[in-house]
Amino acid sequence: MAKPILYGTPRSTYVRTVRLLLEEAGADYDLKDIDIFTGENQSAEYLALNPFGKVPTLEVEGETLYETSAITGYLDTVLAGSKFSPDAPLLQARMRQIMAIIDTYLYPAAVTTIVIQRLIVPSQGGKTDEDKVKNAVAPAQKAATAIESLTVSPYLLGNKLTIADFHLIPIFIYLSLTPEFAAITAQTPKLRTWWDQVSQHPTVKKVCA
Repeated sequence: MAKPILYGTPRSTYVRTVRLLLEEAGADYDLKDIDIFTGENQSAEYLALNPFGKVPTLEVEGETLYETSAITGYLDTVLAGSKFSPDAPLLQARMRQIMAIIDTYLYPAAVTTIVIQRLIVPSQGGKTDEDKVKNAVAPAQKAATAIESLTVSPYLLGNKLTIADFHLIPIFIYLSLTPEFAAITAQTPKLRTWWDQVSQHPTVKKVCA
């Protein structure tokens, strides 16, 4: 297999999701930085790869893939022998269910609102919109509680890392830097235990440093 090329800024949560899988699989790949903060993702060259201008995008074997779940599913199959997917059909469905909760419900509240307002806006000289942050806490709590109800320790789906873990880890990396993290995870003891463990994983430290 030709060396995959992963396009996207290393700071992106979803780029980190793909990199966690690649690194855990021991894969050789190239990372091409596409800076979303300077608008490089809207260049004609990048839009030819991904018409939505989002990151990440994967180029492999002359083909282009975008959308993180498509990329991770493909890489897990071709590079990792499905190592990062459960064997049982129900657990496979649970993995996709958790990923969908993360993408649809947790990410908009936790990252698009809380992380952006708490970390990104001030770093660019702006002022945090406290109302937006306040209104995002409850949806983030609801999503975290839903994930908690599906979680089996020590990892989200049992005894091994799965793609679901790779989806959630980068979000918690940033969310844990905000004052809201404690409230969002106050009623999710399994997630807190999970986080205490995975945050110390060598691959997580390497990719999310």
